[in-house]
Order: sequence, then C-alpha cells, then structure tokens
Amino acid sequence: MATIKIKQIKSKIGYPVDQKRTLQALGLRKIGQVVEKEDTADIRGMVRKVHHLVEVID
Repeated sequence: MATIKIKQIKSKIGYPVDQKRTLQALGLRKIGQVVEKEDTADIRGMVRKVHHLVEVID
C-alpha cells in the first residue's frame, strides 16, 4: 500500500488536548520530525484534524 510522509512544522503547545493526542497517535513528538505512515482514510483524517501543525511531504 502507498505511504505518506508527515512532518510536524509547529508546536502543539497551546492547542486542545485532542489535537495533542492526534499528534501523539501519528507518532510525532518534535518540530521537524518526519514519520512515514500508510495512506489510509484514518491517517488522512488525523492529518486533516491537525493540518495547521503538520505538512504532508511528497
């Protein structure tokens, strides 16, 4: 299955707990960290929820 790379570009400080937990579920802990996940609807939904904190790398 295809994968996507997700990079955290902004701090989670000051954002709601549910968004912090979404970043944690994606495996992101630090600014600049990149993780590779399978490109599923679940992951896309998580990325959409925190789209202001992350970017999808081609």
